[in-house]
Amino acid sequence: MKRLFTILLTSVSIISNAQWQQCVGSENLDVQSVHTFNNFDFFGGASGAYRSSDESATYIFSNSGNDSVGPTRGMTSDDTYIYTCTSQGVFRSTDNGVNWGQKNNGLTQMLCHGIIAADGKLFLSTLSGVFKSLDQGDNWVAAGMTGIDSRSICCMQDSILFVGTQGQGIYKSIDDGQNWTAVSSGITSTSFRAMEAKGTTVFAGGQNGTGVYRSLDYGATWSLLSNGIISNSYRGFASNSNLIVAGGTSQGVFYTLDNGDTWTQINQGLLDLNVFDLEITNNYIIAGTHSKGVFRFPLSELTSTGINDFQVNENNKLMKIVDILGREKKAKKNEPLFYIYDDGTVEKKIIIE
Repeated sequence: MKRLFTILLTSVSIISNAQWQQCVGSENLDVQSVHTFNNFDFFGGASGAYRSSDESATYIFSNSGNDSVGPTRGMTSDDTYIYTCTSQGVFRSTDNGVNWGQKNNGLTQMLCHGIIAADGKLFLSTLSGVFKSLDQGDNWVAAGMTGIDSRSICCMQDSILFVGTQGQGIYKSIDDGQNWTAVSSGITSTSFRAMEAKGTTVFAGGQNGTGVYRSLDYGATWSLLSNGIISNSYRGFASNSNLIVAGGTSQGVFYTLDNGDTWTQINQGLLDLNVFDLEITNNYIIAGTHSKGVFRFPLSELTSTGINDFQVNENNKLMKIVDILGREKKAKKNEPLFYIYDDGTVEKKIIIE
């Protein structure tokens, strides 16, 4: 006999019995970037770079050769190296962050804000434009946006670049930075400190009084998101195949399992709600905060939400089925799975036979 147990959850439920854990060795530090590479977690901030080998439970100072003058604002990696972007340009590590070497040949602006690796290239957003490297940081050339304060950068599908600026909105390039086009339809914010591309969707973190914008048409038009996410300035994003997280400067962390249609706030245990950057590892969300260091939140707890006694509308369309880690699945017996519908409701089902 087949028995079906169903528990309905609303997408705005509060996480229960799940808390952020402060990472040892990061307490009271100003953190501006977090990153994962080769089974190590890293963060950078006002005092330089730190490294963890135990899934962010503990960190040690690992700044030998890296910028020791100003903050480490960004981190990225390719298949071989990890990179930092700092007030003194770019640094590269060949030994998983134990030692760093400066890689600034060709840079005419050292003050960097964001760095990404895409399609065998590196792209760097700086105080006076964008630069790119074709040889893993050994040499840099200008890649447009000359004279424009470029604060954030992301790449969609390894070929479409988006840059968020300070005061001049969002720009897009489809030719590795040779040409840029302003793309601001639907946007009221002029400053963007965070960008994130996920599939064919791109997210942008606007200034105070706005919030998170989303484009579903390669940046042609944008809409300001709501439905669980609060108006704020957003400084950090991270994503995997099913999950997106956003960090605000005063509202903490929000996540979505439906590409930004609905959001849930997860702040319990987070001692500083000013979040500058986020990363998603195999088991945790990692958050870097402005004054209290780094925190981690177990992915396994994301769906431990409050239970509500509602019924699913039979006319709702099923969008996807995911497991407790947010991975998309097909219906399966004897496994708790979450059925996400087009109205934002989430139904937990366990089919026992």
